[in-house]
Amino acid sequence: MDKIKKAIKERKFKVGIVGLGYVGLPLAVEFARGGFETTGFEVDPDKVKDIAAGESYIPDIPGADMAALAGTGLLKATLDFSKLKGQDAVIICVPTPLRKSKDPDVSYIVSATREVLKTLRKGQLIILESTTYPGTTKELVKPMLEQKGLKAGKDFHLAFSPERVDPGNKKYGVKNTPKVVGGLTPACTELAALLYAQVVDRVIKVSNTESAELVKLLENTFRAVNIAMINELALMCHRLGLDVWEVIDAAASKPFGYMPFYPGPGIGGHCIPLDPHYLGWKMKALNFEPRFIELAGAINSAMPEHTVARISKLLNRSGKAMKSAKILMIGMTYKPDISDHRESPAKDVFVLLKKTEARVDFYDPYAPSIEIDGKTYKSAKNALKNLKRYDCVAIITPHSAIDYAALVKNSKLVFDARNATKGLKGANIHKL
Repeated sequence: MDKIKKAIKERKFKVGIVGLGYVGLPLAVEFARGGFETTGFEVDPDKVKDIAAGESYIPDIPGADMAALAGTGLLKATLDFSKLKGQDAVIICVPTPLRKSKDPDVSYIVSATREVLKTLRKGQLIILESTTYPGTTKELVKPMLEQKGLKAGKDFHLAFSPERVDPGNKKYGVKNTPKVVGGLTPACTELAALLYAQVVDRVIKVSNTESAELVKLLENTFRAVNIAMINELALMCHRLGLDVWEVIDAAASKPFGYMPFYPGPGIGGHCIPLDPHYLGWKMKALNFEPRFIELAGAINSAMPEHTVARISKLLNRSGKAMKSAKILMIGMTYKPDISDHRESPAKDVFVLLKKTEARVDFYDPYAPSIEIDGKTYKSAKNALKNLKRYDCVAIITPHSAIDYAALVKNSKLVFDARNATKGLKGANIHKL
C-alpha cells in the first residue's frame, strides 16, 4: 500500500484509460498534463491516429494542447488491449446507453471488464467511471474480475468515480470539478482518491461504490425532474396566456430557496435523458415504484410533440397548412455551442415535422450533417440569407453565433423554444 502511494505521488504510476470519448479523452489529457504516463485504449483506429498526430477530435480540448502533449510522450493511444497489463491504474470510461425497452445496456462495461480481466495482475487499481445503476461495480464488475482467482480489495483495488463532464462548459473541466470516489474497501477508496487528487483540485470520498454510483444519478435525476416541472409550467403558462420566461426571471430574483430551470422542446445529451432510467430500472427491480422519475420522463418526452403542435397552430393562424409549409429549424445539437447531437430533442422535432409533410430544413453551424433513422440530412448552408422563403423559423437550439435580431427582422414567423429572442420585439415572435 505504501509503495503504491509513493509511486502515485512520484508520478511513477502508469494510467490506462479504456474509452477515449467525451469522458475518457479529457481525463487522459489531465493525467498526462499532471505528469503521468497515460495510455488510452480504443477500438476506433481513427482516434488512435489523431492522438498519435497530436490532434483533437473533441471541441473542449484545443488542438494545441494535444500537440504539446504528443511531444512529451506522456499521452499515447493504442488498439492493443494486451498492453493493459503494463498499467498500474485502469480507468473504464465507456458508454452506457439504454435499450429501446429503457433498460440499462451495460454491454460496453462488460466488454471492457473482460479485456481488463485478461491481463489483471496483483496491485492494479481498477476504476469504473461509466454512469450506471447502483451496484454495478460490486455486483457485475467485481465478480467478473475475480474469475481468475484474484480478490478485489485484497489482490487488486476496485473503485467507482462518476464522470462529471459538461461539454461546452468553458468554466468547469476535469481539473476544477470536484471528483467523487467510492471504493470497494476503505483502502480502495484511499488509493483511488489519492490518484485523482494529483490532477483534480478537490476529491470527495464516499463510503462505498454504490453511493458513488448513486451520486451521478442523483445529479442528473435532479435536473430531469426540475426541467420537467418547468416544462409543465410552460404548458400551464400557455393555457393561461402568460409569458413563462417572464415568470421564471422574476422568480429568479429571490436570493434564497429558488434555483431557475428553463423549459424547452425536450431534453437531450448522453446524461439527463438516460441516467434517471438507470435509477428507475434498479428501483423497479427492488419492487419500488419511482414515480417522480417516470412522470418527469413522460413530461419531457412529450415536449417535442408540444413544440410541433404550437408551430402547427401558429401556421394555421397565418393561413398556412402544415402540409405545404416551409419550415427552418435553428439548431440540431442537444445544447448550444457544441457539436454533440446525441439524444437531441431537435431530432424528434425534425421527425415529427416531417410526418406532417411539411418541407423542413435545418441550419446548425456545429452540425453540418446529422443521421436520423439511418438517413443523413445536411444543414442548409445559406438558410440565414434566405429566411423569407420559410413560412416559419423555429429556434430549437440557440447557438450564440447566430444574429437573432437579424433573424427576427427577416423572418415571417418565429417560434422560439429557448428564449433566444429575449429583449427583441416583433409581432412575428412567438415563444414556447
